[in-house]
Parts: sequence; structure tokens; C-alpha cells
Amino acid sequence: MKASELAKILGGTLEGEDVEIVACGGLEEARKGDLSFCKDPKHVKLVASTAASAVLLTKEWTLGAPCSIIRVDDPNQACMAAAKIFAPPEPVRKAGIHPTAVIDPSVTLGADVFVGPWTVIEKGAQIGDGAVIEAQVFIGEGSKVGARTHIYPQVTLREGTIVGRECIIHSGVRLGGDGYGFNNGRREDGSIFIEKIPQLGIVEIGDGVEIGSNTTIDRARIGRTYIGPMTKIDNLVQIGHNVKVKGYSGLIAQSGIAGSTEIGYGCLIWAQAGISGHIKIADGVQVGPQAGVPQSLDGSVKYVLGTPAESMKEFGGRTLLPKMFAKLKADVKDLKVRVDSK
Repeated sequence: MKASELAKILGGTLEGEDVEIVACGGLEEARKGDLSFCKDPKHVKLVASTAASAVLLTKEWTLGAPCSIIRVDDPNQACMAAAKIFAPPEPVRKAGIHPTAVIDPSVTLGADVFVGPWTVIEKGAQIGDGAVIEAQVFIGEGSKVGARTHIYPQVTLREGTIVGRECIIHSGVRLGGDGYGFNNGRREDGSIFIEKIPQLGIVEIGDGVEIGSNTTIDRARIGRTYIGPMTKIDNLVQIGHNVKVKGYSGLIAQSGIAGSTEIGYGCLIWAQAGISGHIKIADGVQVGPQAGVPQSLDGSVKYVLGTPAESMKEFGGRTLLPKMFAKLKADVKDLKVRVDSK
């Protein structure tokens, strides 16, 4: 595709040669024929050294490029749109049941459902219209999968799990496993016992949720663990029993939410953050990477960092204090040398 044609599709303006574009690539990895993008001037060196044939830049960019430029309002959004043009088409799943699938006679299947090989769907389950259930998926008794939801291979939905409409559940996700619930103590003879607390609730996933590979969400001890609509969860996230995420939030890789915690609307939990149990995170709060949150956040501070989590101002001051002290010590030493030399 010619750069001029692509610029027209993306609503941009071409500057430079009308080169042929065949793919998308990052600034550092791009080769001849690739389209790349940059929206931040701090990456000017990467733009200057890219081998891409064209690069998407903002209309305000004044730092030039060694290739053709397509100026757009938002290079990131434009690159996403371009990637869809050049990406190979996704596999099309025509409605039908693979002969190796094991489906209980009591299961309710909607119209135009696809069920892949070696998938097991147990009694009383309900699958909505247009759902795609890929290979080697397990859907337990009484579970529900909403219309047009796509479940990728080797996902497990334990009994009673509810998944809403138009969700995406990636490979290796486990929904509805037991939460970490145990009683322990000593018997009259002095021996120690550890007693498992029955986990009797369910997991419920709202409409439009996407859950990344190998994420686990525990069933509730009583009631439900709930992930609200349009929440986006990354890979390798752990969500404990009875957690409630109200909706429209993001949980990024390796973050962990302990049991019975409530996450508000529009929150963002960054990578490797850990949130204690039985607390509340107010609407719109962001928990920074590797932060540890031991108590509720009421929304008076919208971004927290560190362990225990604190505001960016407090975190910055505490982090800079040792450096400031070292500088002060060096200044005092230098001053002492000057005084002694007089």
C-alpha cells in the first residue's frame, strides 16, 4: 500500500516520498517497507535512527525524520489502525461442534456457537449465541457464558462461573478455583491442625471484560467474586476470593488483590502491585508499579507509590532525602576545607 493511500485512510498528511508500506514495526526494529510511530519528543534519537520507510508523527513535531512522515492527531491510535490493515486475518470459527467435544445433554447451546476439540461442558451449563469455545476448555456444572464471548484454549471455568457477553478469556485462565481460606490452631493434645474453609460462592465476570493468559480469579467463600464491565486484566494477575472490581478498571501483569477487597470504577493497578485484603480503593485511583497497599485509599490522592503506598510527593521526598543528605555532607566537608585553609 502506498503511503499516500494509507495517510488518507488514517486521516493524516504525507510529507516526503510516496513509499510502499507493507507492515508495521517499532522504531528500533523497523525495516524498509515498515511503518512506525512516535508521539513523544524524548524519543527523537530513535526516530532519527529508524530504518522505517515512514513514521507517524504528531502535527506539532518539528524534529524531522530520516524517512517519509505521516502527520496525524494521535500517532498511537493511527498505528493501531494501520496494524489492523497489515495484520493477517484472525482464524474464522464457523458454527459447529467438534466431534471430540464432550457436552452433557442438559447443556443449553445458543445459535451459531463454536466448540473446539476436546472441550468439556458439564451439565446445566449455558452457552450464549455466537460464543466461541476453543480447544481443551473446561466449563463446569451450571456455568454460563454470554453471547459472542471468545474463550481461548485450555481455560477452566469451575462450577457456577458466570461470564458476561462479548468477553475475551485468554489461554490458561482459571476462573472459580478455591480461595486461600484456612483455619488453624492446636488441639487439646497440643498438636497443630489446619482446616480448610469451604469456598461455596462463585465468580461472576461482567460484559466486555478481557482477561489475560494465566490469570486466576478465586471463587467467593460465600456470595461472589465480581469483575465489573469493561475491566481489562493483564497476564498473570491473582484476584482473591470475594474481591469486587466495580468496572472500567485495569489490572496489569503480576498484580495481586487479596480477598474481600473492593476496587472502584476507573482504577488502574500497575504491574506487581500488591493490595491487602478487606480494604477499599476509591474510584479513579492508580496504584503504581510494585506498590504495597495495606489500607483503604479514599481518593484524596489519585496516584500512590511505594510500600506502604503513599502520594508521589511523599514518595519523592523520602526517596530524595538520602541523596540530599549526601550532597549536604559533601558541601559541609568542602566548606570545612575552605575554612581550615584560611
